Amino acid sequence: MRGSEVRLLSPAPFFMTTIPQPEPVRSARRSVWWVRWFAAIPLSTLYGFASLLALLADRVFPYRRHVVEHNLRLAFPDFDDATLRRVITDYYRGFADMLVEIIKSAALSRDELAERVRITNLELVHELLAAGKPVLCLAAHQCNWEWMLLSFSAQSNYPLDAAYKPLVDSWAEREMHKIRTRFGARLVPADSLLADIIQRRNVPRVIALVADQEPVTSERRHWLRFLNRDTAFFLGAEEIVRTTRYAALFIELRRVARGRYEMTLQPLAAAGERLEKGEFTERYARLVEAQIRRSPPDWPWSHKRWKLKKPLYGSN
Repeated sequence: MRGSEVRLLSPAPFFMTTIPQPEPVRSARRSVWWVRWFAAIPLSTLYGFASLLALLADRVFPYRRHVVEHNLRLAFPDFDDATLRRVITDYYRGFADMLVEIIKSAALSRDELAERVRITNLELVHELLAAGKPVLCLAAHQCNWEWMLLSFSAQSNYPLDAAYKPLVDSWAEREMHKIRTRFGARLVPADSLLADIIQRRNVPRVIALVADQEPVTSERRHWLRFLNRDTAFFLGAEEIVRTTRYAALFIELRRVARGRYEMTLQPLAAAGERLEKGEFTERYARLVEAQIRRSPPDWPWSHKRWKLKKPLYGSN
């Protein structure tokens, strides 16, 4: 399995080898002055800026409006024009809110974060980790996945490893690394993830992934009907679960109000469970789809998710 098949934390948003370790000195450095300055502004004020940004992106200088509308019309053919208009507007509002919330992340305390992101059943993952084995936790790019990572690492009593794809821009990579590791999360580059899991296979910890991206760079993919379209999914998470037989959970993130979220953990696979090929990915995709259908504006519709076309013959 190629490491690039497993990803977490894309920019908008685990063989024995030498594993690159986190850089504690880099993580401890302070953010640049303007990030600290913006992070010190009250969220209520930042949300005012977000409302303006959303209006501009929606009505004045449309940001990928054709992509958003096209994706929504195919995923929800039953939407009338008024419903579609409302969902698009709410999408831009949520996206703008997430941008200012990420900046605010540089200043939020553990208590503030716990107040804004409530984990309803964290004891489920703690019970599984008490058995002495890692637990795989999968999520999707729903709502604010950056706060999901921060909240999980801040509230859990166990270490958290997050698979991620380093950003191309060195400045953005440095600043996002500082934010994402504020409460102890350990970032593991996606192409080192499998080797890292094997090297640390007996360390009880959460291994977190977001797996709803399109596997453009990988030839190993699984095709499913998802949001009314043939959709390719990474096989990386499935192959990790089938190889290690770790327990796996799905993280559902729900927007309760502006700047307030609720996380709920759901079983995806039991520890030691034998799975048929494609079964784990099917379970994950169905939970992601159900989450999107419950709250359509909270998924990144401006992303060109369906670049790949299903081949006429074969599974790839």
